[in-house]
Amino acid sequence: MLRALTRALRLPRPWRPLQTRSCASDGAAGDPEIQVRVLAGPDQGITEILMNRPSARNALGNVLVSELLEALARLREDQQVRVLLFRSGVKGVFCAGADLKEREQMSEAEVGIFVQRLRGLMNEIAFPAPTIAAMDGFALGGGLELALACDLRVAAASSAVMGLIETTRGLLPGAGGTQRLPRCLGVALAKELIFTGRRLSGAQAQALGLVNHTVPQNEEGNAAYHRARALAQEILPQAPIAVRLGKVAIDRGMDVDIASGMAIEGICYAQNIPTQDRLEGMAAFREKRPPRFVGK
Repeated sequence: MLRALTRALRLPRPWRPLQTRSCASDGAAGDPEIQVRVLAGPDQGITEILMNRPSARNALGNVLVSELLEALARLREDQQVRVLLFRSGVKGVFCAGADLKEREQMSEAEVGIFVQRLRGLMNEIAFPAPTIAAMDGFALGGGLELALACDLRVAAASSAVMGLIETTRGLLPGAGGTQRLPRCLGVALAKELIFTGRRLSGAQAQALGLVNHTVPQNEEGNAAYHRARALAQEILPQAPIAVRLGKVAIDRGMDVDIASGMAIEGICYAQNIPTQDRLEGMAAFREKRPPRFVGK
Protein backbone atom coordinates (compact mmCIF):
# COMPACT_ATOMS: atom_id res chain seq x y z
CA MET A 1 0.00 0.00 0.00
CA LEU A 2 2.79 2.42 0.90
CA ARG A 3 4.50 1.81 -2.46
CA ALA A 4 1.29 2.57 -4.30
CA LEU A 5 0.80 5.72 -2.24
CA THR A 6 4.36 6.82 -2.93
CA ARG A 7 3.85 6.48 -6.68
CA ALA A 8 0.50 8.31 -6.51
CA LEU A 9 1.90 11.17 -4.44
CA ARG A 10 5.11 11.70 -6.39
CA LEU A 11 5.59 15.31 -7.46
CA PRO A 12 5.08 16.00 -11.16
CA ARG A 13 8.03 16.37 -13.50
CA PRO A 14 9.65 19.83 -13.61
CA TRP A 15 7.19 22.19 -15.25
CA ARG A 16 7.86 24.21 -18.38
CA PRO A 17 7.33 27.99 -18.39
CA LEU A 18 3.93 29.03 -19.70
CA GLN A 19 3.69 31.25 -22.73
CA THR A 20 0.76 33.38 -21.64
CA ARG A 21 -1.71 34.69 -24.15
CA SER A 22 -4.24 37.45 -23.76
CA CYS A 23 -7.84 36.49 -24.44
CA ALA A 24 -9.88 39.35 -23.04
CA SER A 25 -13.52 39.45 -24.09
CA ASP A 26 -15.79 42.41 -24.64
CA GLY A 27 -18.84 40.17 -24.69
CA ALA A 28 -19.16 40.02 -28.49
CA ALA A 29 -20.03 36.67 -30.06
CA GLY A 30 -16.95 34.59 -30.81
CA ASP A 31 -14.65 36.45 -28.42
CA PRO A 32 -12.74 34.41 -25.82
CA GLU A 33 -14.54 34.29 -22.48
CA ILE A 34 -11.56 34.12 -20.12
CA GLN A 35 -8.27 35.90 -19.74
CA VAL A 36 -5.13 34.47 -18.14
CA ARG A 37 -3.01 37.10 -16.43
CA VAL A 38 0.48 36.49 -15.07
CA LEU A 39 1.21 39.18 -12.50
CA ALA A 40 4.63 40.81 -12.10
CA GLY A 41 6.57 42.83 -9.54
CA PRO A 42 5.62 42.07 -5.93
CA ASP A 43 2.82 39.82 -7.26
CA GLN A 44 5.16 37.66 -9.34
CA GLY A 45 4.06 34.06 -8.88
CA ILE A 46 0.34 34.91 -8.86
CA THR A 47 -1.61 33.96 -11.96
CA GLU A 48 -5.22 35.01 -12.45
CA ILE A 49 -7.99 33.43 -14.48
CA LEU A 50 -10.48 36.18 -15.20
CA MET A 51 -13.93 35.05 -16.37
CA ASN A 52 -15.47 37.59 -18.72
CA ARG A 53 -18.78 36.57 -20.26
CA PRO A 54 -20.97 39.58 -19.44
CA SER A 55 -23.83 38.64 -21.76
CA ALA A 56 -24.53 35.53 -19.65
CA ARG A 57 -23.21 36.61 -16.22
CA ASN A 58 -20.26 34.22 -16.60
CA ALA A 59 -22.61 31.25 -16.92
CA LEU A 60 -20.78 27.99 -17.55
CA GLY A 61 -21.52 27.21 -21.18
CA ASN A 62 -19.60 25.01 -23.60
CA VAL A 63 -17.17 27.72 -24.69
CA LEU A 64 -16.35 28.97 -21.19
CA VAL A 65 -15.86 25.43 -19.89
CA SER A 66 -13.61 24.54 -22.84
CA GLU A 67 -11.49 27.67 -22.35
CA LEU A 68 -11.13 27.03 -18.62
CA LEU A 69 -10.05 23.43 -19.25
CA GLU A 70 -7.50 24.57 -21.84
CA ALA A 71 -6.11 27.28 -19.56
CA LEU A 72 -5.79 24.90 -16.61
CA ALA A 73 -4.01 22.30 -18.73
CA ARG A 74 -1.47 24.90 -19.86
CA LEU A 75 -1.00 26.46 -16.43
CA ARG A 76 -0.46 23.05 -14.83
CA GLU A 77 2.83 22.85 -16.76
CA ASP A 78 4.20 26.16 -15.46
CA GLN A 79 6.44 26.00 -12.40
CA GLN A 80 6.22 29.77 -11.99
CA VAL A 81 2.57 29.56 -10.89
CA ARG A 82 2.69 29.63 -7.10
CA VAL A 83 -0.92 30.76 -6.55
CA LEU A 84 -3.84 30.57 -9.00
CA LEU A 85 -6.61 33.10 -8.44
CA PHE A 86 -10.10 32.90 -10.00
CA ARG A 87 -11.94 36.19 -10.43
CA SER A 88 -14.61 37.84 -12.53
CA GLY A 89 -14.39 40.65 -15.05
CA VAL A 90 -18.15 41.17 -14.82
CA LYS A 91 -19.20 43.52 -12.02
CA GLY A 92 -21.68 42.08 -9.53
CA VAL A 93 -21.19 38.45 -10.44
CA PHE A 94 -18.57 35.75 -9.91
CA CYS A 95 -20.30 33.00 -11.87
CA ALA A 96 -24.05 32.58 -12.27
CA GLY A 97 -23.79 28.80 -12.62
CA ALA A 98 -24.64 26.56 -15.54
CA ASP A 99 -25.92 28.12 -18.75
CA LEU A 100 -29.50 26.83 -18.57
CA LYS A 101 -30.51 28.56 -21.82
CA GLU A 102 -27.80 26.63 -23.62
CA ARG A 103 -28.72 23.43 -21.79
CA GLU A 104 -32.36 23.81 -22.83
CA GLN A 105 -31.27 23.14 -26.41
CA MET A 106 -29.46 19.91 -25.50
CA SER A 107 -30.79 16.38 -25.71
CA GLU A 108 -30.80 14.25 -22.55
CA ALA A 109 -27.65 12.49 -23.76
CA GLU A 110 -25.93 15.82 -24.44
CA VAL A 111 -26.86 17.08 -20.97
CA GLY A 112 -25.22 14.05 -19.38
CA ILE A 113 -22.05 14.53 -21.41
CA PHE A 114 -21.87 18.24 -20.62
CA VAL A 115 -22.38 17.75 -16.87
CA GLN A 116 -19.62 15.15 -16.94
CA ARG A 117 -17.33 17.75 -18.57
CA LEU A 118 -18.34 20.26 -15.92
CA ARG A 119 -17.50 17.77 -13.19
CA GLY A 120 -14.15 17.18 -14.87
CA LEU A 121 -13.48 20.93 -14.88
CA MET A 122 -14.00 21.14 -11.13
CA ASN A 123 -11.61 18.23 -10.66
CA GLU A 124 -8.99 20.03 -12.78
CA ILE A 125 -9.21 23.00 -10.41
CA ALA A 126 -7.61 20.60 -7.90
CA PHE A 127 -4.40 22.23 -9.10
CA PRO A 128 -0.82 21.58 -7.82
CA ALA A 129 -0.52 25.15 -6.49
CA PRO A 130 -2.98 26.78 -4.05
CA THR A 131 -6.15 28.15 -5.65
CA ILE A 132 -8.27 31.08 -4.42
CA ALA A 133 -11.76 32.15 -5.51
CA ALA A 134 -12.49 35.90 -5.25
CA MET A 135 -16.27 36.27 -5.05
CA ASP A 136 -17.39 39.88 -5.42
CA GLY A 137 -20.88 39.01 -6.61
CA PHE A 138 -23.26 36.14 -7.32
CA ALA A 139 -21.85 32.59 -7.13
CA LEU A 140 -24.81 30.29 -7.66
CA GLY A 141 -25.06 26.61 -8.52
CA GLY A 142 -22.05 25.72 -10.66
CA GLY A 143 -20.50 29.07 -9.74
CA LEU A 144 -20.36 28.05 -6.09
CA GLU A 145 -19.19 24.57 -7.11
CA LEU A 146 -16.28 26.23 -8.90
CA ALA A 147 -15.44 28.21 -5.74
CA LEU A 148 -15.76 25.05 -3.63
CA ALA A 149 -13.21 23.35 -5.88
CA CYS A 150 -10.70 26.05 -4.90
CA ASP A 151 -8.58 25.74 -1.76
CA LEU A 152 -9.56 29.14 -0.35
CA ARG A 153 -12.50 31.49 -0.83
CA VAL A 154 -12.82 35.24 -0.23
CA ALA A 155 -16.14 37.08 -0.54
CA ALA A 156 -17.56 40.58 -0.36
CA ALA A 157 -19.69 40.68 2.78
CA SER A 158 -22.81 42.19 1.21
CA SER A 159 -22.59 41.93 -2.59
CA ALA A 160 -21.54 38.29 -2.75
CA VAL A 161 -24.52 35.93 -2.86
CA MET A 162 -23.89 32.20 -3.00
CA GLY A 163 -25.83 28.98 -2.85
CA LEU A 164 -26.36 25.57 -4.41
CA ILE A 165 -29.78 26.49 -5.75
CA GLU A 166 -30.23 23.57 -8.16
CA THR A 167 -33.24 22.10 -6.31
CA THR A 168 -35.16 25.32 -7.02
CA ARG A 169 -34.70 24.54 -10.75
CA GLY A 170 -35.70 20.88 -10.61
CA LEU A 171 -32.05 19.78 -10.51
CA LEU A 172 -29.42 18.72 -8.01
CA PRO A 173 -25.79 19.81 -7.82
CA GLY A 174 -23.90 17.82 -10.43
CA ALA A 175 -20.41 19.32 -10.52
CA GLY A 176 -19.17 18.25 -7.11
CA GLY A 177 -21.45 20.27 -4.84
CA THR A 178 -22.95 17.24 -3.08
CA GLN A 179 -19.42 16.07 -2.24
CA ARG A 180 -17.44 19.23 -1.56
CA LEU A 181 -20.04 21.15 0.46
CA PRO A 182 -20.39 18.44 3.18
CA ARG A 183 -16.62 18.14 3.33
CA CYS A 184 -16.48 21.90 3.90
CA LEU A 185 -19.42 22.39 6.28
CA GLY A 186 -20.41 18.96 7.54
CA VAL A 187 -23.18 16.65 6.34
CA ALA A 188 -26.21 18.08 8.18
CA LEU A 189 -25.59 21.70 7.21
CA ALA A 190 -24.77 20.78 3.61
CA LYS A 191 -28.03 18.84 3.36
CA GLU A 192 -29.98 21.79 4.72
CA LEU A 193 -28.46 24.20 2.22
CA ILE A 194 -28.93 21.85 -0.74
CA PHE A 195 -32.45 20.72 0.23
CA THR A 196 -33.64 24.32 0.64
CA GLY A 197 -31.63 25.91 -2.17
CA ARG A 198 -30.87 28.70 0.27
CA ARG A 199 -28.82 31.73 -0.78
CA LEU A 200 -26.22 33.17 1.60
CA SER A 201 -24.57 36.55 1.77
CA GLY A 202 -20.80 36.69 2.08
CA ALA A 203 -21.13 37.50 5.78
CA GLN A 204 -23.46 34.54 6.37
CA ALA A 205 -21.13 32.26 4.42
CA GLN A 206 -18.17 33.24 6.58
CA ALA A 207 -20.16 32.62 9.76
CA LEU A 208 -20.79 29.06 8.55
CA GLY A 209 -17.17 28.52 7.49
CA LEU A 210 -17.93 28.42 3.76
CA VAL A 211 -15.48 31.27 2.99
CA ASN A 212 -12.17 32.11 4.62
CA HIS A 213 -12.51 35.91 4.61
CA THR A 214 -15.12 38.57 3.94
CA VAL A 215 -14.54 42.25 3.25
CA PRO A 216 -16.82 45.30 2.85
CA GLN A 217 -17.46 46.00 -0.82
CA ASN A 218 -15.82 49.05 -2.41
CA GLU A 219 -17.05 51.43 -5.11
CA GLU A 220 -15.25 49.52 -7.85
CA GLY A 221 -16.95 46.28 -6.80
CA ASN A 222 -13.68 44.32 -6.48
CA ALA A 223 -12.92 44.29 -2.75
CA ALA A 224 -12.90 40.49 -2.53
CA TYR A 225 -10.41 40.35 -5.38
CA HIS A 226 -8.03 42.72 -3.56
CA ARG A 227 -8.34 40.69 -0.35
CA ALA A 228 -7.74 37.47 -2.29
CA ARG A 229 -4.63 38.96 -3.88
CA ALA A 230 -3.36 40.01 -0.45
CA LEU A 231 -3.91 36.44 0.74
CA ALA A 232 -1.98 35.16 -2.28
CA GLN A 233 0.85 37.54 -1.39
CA GLU A 234 1.09 35.86 2.02
CA ILE A 235 1.61 32.50 0.31
CA LEU A 236 4.19 33.71 -2.22
CA PRO A 237 7.25 33.90 0.12
CA GLN A 238 6.76 30.35 1.41
CA ALA A 239 8.62 27.34 0.02
CA PRO A 240 6.58 26.34 -3.05
CA ILE A 241 7.40 22.63 -2.99
CA ALA A 242 6.51 22.42 0.70
CA VAL A 243 3.26 24.29 0.05
CA ARG A 244 2.31 21.95 -2.79
CA LEU A 245 3.19 18.85 -0.79
CA GLY A 246 1.23 20.19 2.19
CA LYS A 247 -1.76 20.57 -0.12
CA VAL A 248 -1.37 16.99 -1.36
CA ALA A 249 -1.12 15.66 2.20
CA ILE A 250 -4.27 17.47 3.29
CA ASP A 251 -6.33 16.67 0.19
CA ARG A 252 -5.40 12.99 0.03
CA GLY A 253 -5.43 12.56 3.79
CA MET A 254 -9.00 13.84 4.17
CA ASP A 255 -10.32 10.91 2.14
CA VAL A 256 -8.81 8.14 4.26
CA ASP A 257 -8.55 7.05 7.90
CA ILE A 258 -6.10 8.81 10.20
CA ALA A 259 -3.48 6.04 10.02
CA SER A 260 -3.44 6.16 6.22
CA GLY A 261 -3.43 9.95 6.40
CA MET A 262 -0.33 9.88 8.58
CA ALA A 263 1.34 7.58 6.05
CA ILE A 264 0.49 10.05 3.27
CA GLU A 265 1.98 12.88 5.33
CA GLY A 266 5.14 10.83 5.83
CA ILE A 267 5.50 10.18 2.10
CA CYS A 268 5.04 13.88 1.34
CA TYR A 269 7.53 14.87 4.03
CA ALA A 270 10.10 12.43 2.64
CA GLN A 271 9.81 14.03 -0.80
CA ASN A 272 10.60 17.44 0.71
CA ILE A 273 13.75 16.33 2.58
CA PRO A 274 16.15 16.42 -0.42
CA THR A 275 14.99 19.83 -1.68
CA GLN A 276 17.26 22.88 -1.83
CA ASP A 277 14.48 24.92 -0.23
CA ARG A 278 14.58 22.83 2.95
CA LEU A 279 18.30 23.47 3.30
CA GLU A 280 17.77 27.16 2.53
CA GLY A 281 15.12 27.39 5.24
CA MET A 282 17.45 25.89 7.82
CA ALA A 283 20.32 28.16 6.73
CA ALA A 284 18.12 31.25 6.88
CA PHE A 285 17.00 30.33 10.38
CA ARG A 286 20.58 29.82 11.51
CA GLU A 287 21.75 33.08 9.91
CA LYS A 288 18.73 35.07 11.15
CA ARG A 289 17.68 36.26 7.68
CA PRO A 290 14.61 35.82 5.48
CA PRO A 291 14.78 32.64 3.36
CA ARG A 292 15.03 32.84 -0.43
CA PHE A 293 13.10 29.86 -1.75
CA VAL A 294 13.49 28.93 -5.40
CA GLY A 295 11.19 25.93 -5.76
CA LYS A 296 13.93 23.30 -6.04
